[in-house]
Amino acid sequence: MVEKRSVIQRENVYRWFSELNSAQRVEFLCGLLDLCVPIELRFLGSCLEDLAGKDYHSLRDAEIKANNPADLATLTNITDEVVRSKLLISLALLNSDNREAAGVLFRTLTHIDAIINNYGLQLNDGQTGDQFLLLFTMASNHPAFSFHQKQVLRQELSQIQGIVSTSCNNANRSTGSSSSTATSTTVTTTTTFTPCVAGSHFLHKVG
Repeated sequence: MVEKRSVIQRENVYRWFSELNSAQRVEFLCGLLDLCVPIELRFLGSCLEDLAGKDYHSLRDAEIKANNPADLATLTNITDEVVRSKLLISLALLNSDNREAAGVLFRTLTHIDAIINNYGLQLNDGQTGDQFLLLFTMASNHPAFSFHQKQVLRQELSQIQGIVSTSCNNANRSTGSSSSTATSTTVTTTTTFTPCVAGSHFLHKVG
């Protein structure tokens, strides 16, 4: 009976996880890794190394660019969706010890205030907001960034979350929807996301 209940709970978690967007998945998985003991992390590292190796050749050129500060320095216009997609790929393929490349990315990402104010970048159209949430979630959890850089990026992430959340709440109120919300099981993570469009997986789309 206990085993059956455990299987049902596990299936519920799998279903819940499959409905998250990419930013929420990354944040949740990083939180789980923080809870693992060293021997578990070594085992998981071996599993990830094997899985990642299957795409090694197809991503080799992109990985070289992702770790080249000169190439990263050209990706400054994050109002451009194509540039944001390339930044997502770069963060995904950035080596954990590449401080120089991380510094270039940090300087690009920390201009978000000026970009929002000067260019009127809209974070409430769903896709754009989710892309920025994913960018800053990945960066603020990436080991290539220093502790201070992660703190700054986390503050930027909180600002973006606030903008997206406010926009979504306003949009929901404007629809005048009065339908009741079904009770659902929630899993609390370090950071709470309120995406306008659920289930957006940009890491599957960029390339």
